[in-house]
Amino acid sequence: MTIEIKVPVLPESVADASIATWHVKAGDAVKRDQNLVDIETDKVVLEVVAPADGTIGEILNEEGATVLGEQVIAKLEEGAAAPAKSDSEKESKPAKADKSDSAPAGKASDVKVPVLPESVADATIATWHVGVGEAVSRDQNLVDIETDKVVLEVVAPADGSLSEIVAEEGATVTAEEVIAKFVEGASGGTAASAPAVDSDDSDDSSDALSPSVRRLLAEKGIDASSVKGTGKNGRITKEDVEKHLKGGNKASASATASSEAAPDLPAGNRTEKRVPMTRLRKTIANRLLEAKNSTAMLTTFNEVNMKPIMELRKQYQESFEKRHGIRLGFMSFYVKAVTEALKRFPEVNASIDGDDIVYHNYFDISIAVSTPRGLVTPILKDTDTLGMAGVEKGIKELALKGRDGKLAMADLQGGNFTITNGGVFGSLMSTPIINPPQSAILGMHKIQDRPMAVNGKVEILPMMYLALSYDHRIVDGKESVGFLVTVKEMLEDPTRLLLDV
Repeated sequence: MTIEIKVPVLPESVADASIATWHVKAGDAVKRDQNLVDIETDKVVLEVVAPADGTIGEILNEEGATVLGEQVIAKLEEGAAAPAKSDSEKESKPAKADKSDSAPAGKASDVKVPVLPESVADATIATWHVGVGEAVSRDQNLVDIETDKVVLEVVAPADGSLSEIVAEEGATVTAEEVIAKFVEGASGGTAASAPAVDSDDSDDSSDALSPSVRRLLAEKGIDASSVKGTGKNGRITKEDVEKHLKGGNKASASATASSEAAPDLPAGNRTEKRVPMTRLRKTIANRLLEAKNSTAMLTTFNEVNMKPIMELRKQYQESFEKRHGIRLGFMSFYVKAVTEALKRFPEVNASIDGDDIVYHNYFDISIAVSTPRGLVTPILKDTDTLGMAGVEKGIKELALKGRDGKLAMADLQGGNFTITNGGVFGSLMSTPIINPPQSAILGMHKIQDRPMAVNGKVEILPMMYLALSYDHRIVDGKESVGFLVTVKEMLEDPTRLLLDV
């Protein structure tokens, strides 16, 4: 029985596609669900798999051909066996590694998107850390899935390998959607045990690459043989390609560039790089725009003499670290000062809900943290019950989780007030934007020596500007200035924090 192999239905707004790579040729025996060909659109790479066991009878469109959705590109003879090769043929040229043959019969299971947090409708496949046929261990991270708020990790359910990746990087997925097929006890592909492939067998080398790596190599015009692979069994990863582009493989990069450079390009060619916004960056953009459009935001300023806190830290830093196992930073002073000011000015610790004002009798403070994926504001909860060491440990834990993409929804939900410290990046003064539905945000800045008038004399003091942005619909000028002055007084005389005065 002859089966037609067709181009899949193309994504909306995609008119046509190109045949990127054939992984088989006419006469090859294939197994059901074996990847036959990669079809590339301007948005994604689609894999076409065998619908049944059989033999490739005819390939109608070669690599590079432009094709349409549901166009017939090959024919498969179902159930036909490929002609057996003689022993001499097998010894003279090793057989092509077949991903589907690499995994021994084992329990098959689906890899699914986890249950998404409440209010999150869908997610995006961010990064596949393993490829089809690559051996993995139980609980090894397979893929990162990015939502508007957090990055979720999906781990291997057992020792085994992926037999198929259903959703490629960049694909939008929903909760519990199947994104890959997993086989327990798989050996991870014959690439590790197969003899070296002849240099002229270019299909075999490309077959060991994941679709995302092949796509990146094609986009950048890089020959896979010029990139040094650091993955399992020398496999090329996306990080290897990126390192190659940054000059990690300078000799081969220069050779590739000289051989592939177009002769008509002018010296100093101007280039651009277009990168889709991540979900987190989109969410940040939308929330900042919402804050500007939906609040009556004003900013008031003051400045604080940081000399008393700096002297206090210098005096007790060593003993504090020995006792609590963590360094005494500035943020613990900021948090404790803000907590005390919130107690005195409940309007700043309130929020608007429709026509109501909600006054919060607890103190959950959002700490703005810069991560590789963008700015997030995890919550330090019940700050009125924490000592200085508890605050420092809480902030460090949130910062590490943010850096490693481990923040959970519970770390990001809620928060009555935000502290952002642009001073760590060198900012002298700024007007921070409110984090809705909160009513205010405090911006801390760079500590800088400045000449100040003290009792009629000029002294050089370590000064820092404070900026409080607030929603004027709920917080009046009297409360906003009073709040900021309270923070200033607490920081300039830190014993107030201990004596509650």
